[in-house]
Amino acid sequence: MTSKLVPVVLRSARRAPRQLPQLQQLQRTQWRPFTATAQSQSADTLFHRNTEDNNPSIPFKFTAQNEKLIEEILARYPSQYKKAAVMPLLDLGQRQHGFTSISVMNEVARLLEMPPMRVYEVATFYTMYNRNPVGRFHVQVCTTTPCMLCDSDSVMKACEEALGIHPGQTTKDGLFTLAEVECLGACANAPMVQINDDYYEDLTYDSTVSLLKALRNAAEKTGMKPGEQGLAGGDGPLTGKDDAVKGGKEIHEQGRSYSAGGVQVPTPGPLSGRKSCEPAGGLTSLTSEPWGNETLRKDGAL
Repeated sequence: MTSKLVPVVLRSARRAPRQLPQLQQLQRTQWRPFTATAQSQSADTLFHRNTEDNNPSIPFKFTAQNEKLIEEILARYPSQYKKAAVMPLLDLGQRQHGFTSISVMNEVARLLEMPPMRVYEVATFYTMYNRNPVGRFHVQVCTTTPCMLCDSDSVMKACEEALGIHPGQTTKDGLFTLAEVECLGACANAPMVQINDDYYEDLTYDSTVSLLKALRNAAEKTGMKPGEQGLAGGDGPLTGKDDAVKGGKEIHEQGRSYSAGGVQVPTPGPLSGRKSCEPAGGLTSLTSEPWGNETLRKDGAL
């Protein structure tokens, strides 16, 4: 029996030295050295740092009008799931305070009876919540592919040169904050910018400069200060349909533009003459009457 095993043992012993260098080489290639690199900093961090205008000691309470809105919002949810209203309440707090401060988040957490950390998680995830103060006009330039192909670079250049700031910065007078954002869903009217709640579309370098100058002139003519809401000093966002009057400052529509303090300001929407997203060169299809026997409802519901 021993004589039968000896040849096998000898063959294994002879092969072992030949395999060892290959194993050693494999082990050497699997090792990776540790390296130290410089710490990467982000301008828009996901954590909070107390500042003079954003710290928990600054009190915040919703106004009586907004408290009524909160009651209406909470009525849409079962009482045991009222924390689902965290997003609309954060938006309401931002509209009242100007940005989503730590005090706004804490108040929302108190009203919804949820841990403040849960509110912080929502506010830091969604980019529509501004966790730092912004100017009266928050200019958000879309630079995603459709807008880029339609020369959004010229729109960004116009904003930077007209306002004298770069993305992420606010003008010294506190009126404008410039931001670069991803797709805003108006690709058929590219390039475009969102200013507060309004879309301005079909922009060029010249029309962007004219728009920004008109907004600045209107703000100066009406005596609007940074932090005030609306050119008329109302509680809503800047819109072309705002006919509010406060302190003798009147805004009224005039075709595709409206005046504020005697200054003509373009209304939101396409600034190229289009009414919506119809072809700029006119209809090229569906130009004849329908050939079928289709009928519309006659009860006036449409």
